[in-house]
Amino acid sequence: MQPMLNIAVRAARNAGKIIARAYEQLDLVQAELKGTNDFVTNVDREAEEAIISTIKTSFPDHSFVAEESGITEGDSKYQWIIDPLDGTTNFIKGIPHFAVSIALKVNGKLEQAVIFDPIRGELFTASRGAGAQLDGKRIRVSKAKDLSGTLLATGFPFKQKHQTTAYLAIFSDLFLQVSDMRRAGSAALDLAYIAAGRMEGFWEMGLKPWDTAAGQLIAKEAGAVISDFEGGDNFDKSGNIVVATPKVLGAILKTIRPHLNEGLRSK
Repeated sequence: MQPMLNIAVRAARNAGKIIARAYEQLDLVQAELKGTNDFVTNVDREAEEAIISTIKTSFPDHSFVAEESGITEGDSKYQWIIDPLDGTTNFIKGIPHFAVSIALKVNGKLEQAVIFDPIRGELFTASRGAGAQLDGKRIRVSKAKDLSGTLLATGFPFKQKHQTTAYLAIFSDLFLQVSDMRRAGSAALDLAYIAAGRMEGFWEMGLKPWDTAAGQLIAKEAGAVISDFEGGDNFDKSGNIVVATPKVLGAILKTIRPHLNEGLRSK
């Protein structure tokens, strides 16, 4: 395992211990709204501090983009992208489906990624060009060639409810073509599950880079392809992303295309 990936795994596990311990005493968790329908807890902040502290012990000069603390300036060549608790609403409600997400960009390219599920103990990892692993074993995407029989994941646009009409139209058209659809509440785990072949595709509106950075690399290294809603590569900026097996991605984009409005097009 790459030295930087080793550190990322250590950081994810340290955060996971904090999250799992707090999950056993949810009545003590302090939650607050930080935006429209967007929660943060003291556990998010403590887990993020643990991640950054662990990484800084080995790489004190690196820079960070983290969901709760924002940008920490440093050596711009190395940028860590962190979501300490992806699935905070699930966590608050006692639903055991959330994850720690850590990615490293080197010179603007994703190089290392970790997604850790502290409840199931599943560790998804990837290094650019070296494939993706689940608990150290190689994983690959599904062999699905079209939408028939597939299981897709999505996320409701709860921060962009003005897009509800477009979202529901896309959902309806896709739902008629697939076996079923899941909205589980953690984009990071959705992408990890695509990498592991558990689901064939994922689409969501209005995500942030820390929601998907690690999942992008893990899914890509497992054989998935990634695009924005128009088939381009502007997903980090627009927040609108599709991740799927190669042939399934084309079918998802074909279904989305008629419903694109100005707000869903890449800027």
